[in-house]
Amino acid sequence: MAITRNVRFCLLVVCSLALCGCGKAKKADENKPLSEVKTEAEKMNAGQLRETALAYKSAIEAKTADLEKVITKLQKVPLTEALGEDAKNLKADIDNLTKSLESLKQRFEVYYQKLKEKGGDLSGLEI
Repeated sequence: MAITRNVRFCLLVVCSLALCGCGKAKKADENKPLSEVKTEAEKMNAGQLRETALAYKSAIEAKTADLEKVITKLQKVPLTEALGEDAKNLKADIDNLTKSLESLKQRFEVYYQKLKEKGGDLSGLEI
């Protein structure tokens, strides 16, 4: 059965959107200076604030999952190896993930509070 030109075109558009995204997706940046985050948040409307807060929430959830995995690995290290190189590396990973998580949460809070101030939709933003 032959596919018409319009159907092929629609399939191409759908595949392109799936691969490239249909807009400028927000990305959580844990290294962006807080002063810059605050300035940026001041200029955003409620929709933009919500989108950005959701991006940070997703990043926080992913980082939390990573942290939990590393903690589980550390808990499985035998007591006799607790001072070994592997345990030290896992502890360093935990420290780095914890700092990263805290940084993400600080930035999330800026967008969340500004969204709240503007009376935007806060549903689904609980962390």
